[in-house]
Amino acid sequence: MSFAGKVVLITGASSGIGAGTAIHMAQLGASLSLTGRNKQNLDKVAEKCGQSKTLIITGEVTNENDLKNIIDSTIKHFGKLDVLINNAGVFEPNSIKTMRLEQYDNVFNVNVRSVYQLTALAVPHLIKTKGNIVNVSSLTGLRSFPGALTYCMSKAALDQFTRCVALELGTHQVRVNAVNPGDVITNITRHTGKSQEEIENYYEHSKKSYALGRIGDVSEVAKAIAFLASDDASYITGATLPVDGGRQAMCP
Repeated sequence: MSFAGKVVLITGASSGIGAGTAIHMAQLGASLSLTGRNKQNLDKVAEKCGQSKTLIITGEVTNENDLKNIIDSTIKHFGKLDVLINNAGVFEPNSIKTMRLEQYDNVFNVNVRSVYQLTALAVPHLIKTKGNIVNVSSLTGLRSFPGALTYCMSKAALDQFTRCVALELGTHQVRVNAVNPGDVITNITRHTGKSQEEIENYYEHSKKSYALGRIGDVSEVAKAIAFLASDDASYITGATLPVDGGRQAMCP
């Protein structure tokens, strides 16, 4: 599998799955356009990827001007776009009894609206290269979980977005797929307000829910993303691929 000569744009690339995917793609020869809010973290990721083949663009995915700048800067620097990886996302724990509309708006603005807008901006360039899109969804898009209402809803919307856009772009030979990770150790869990001890207890307890008996690793998700974005997956589109150690196959 090689991405030599390919330009790959990754959102939310400053940490977690985005950073891991960037590093893996760089090892496969990709030229990278990395975007996120934290320039210091982006610089660290870019250093691991190889600065000469990496463009850094800071910005908020909820800001329309920033989204336009992300696409325009990528095209200006590289001249084309082959792969869009919509990875930026946010998690907020809530339920129908505790949800505030501000939480709902924030989660949907980041997890759905920004993906819709950035994809629309990228499509003309992806049509030119017969490129493809990989959306980073979640197991919560396929299965329901308590205490994460808006997050589950947003990822289910992202999965349907993936399928619908795959149908729209199929005649242009542009593929659209998603990965649906289960629990993976990233910073997103630390932003739930749980203490380190609570997080460790959660992961330990969660192992029982996975057929493989363990939590996933960022590199395992990154490899799945790279596969879907590669020519090896040239006949796969509209797919939502669980990368979850068998969790979606288990009973609650």
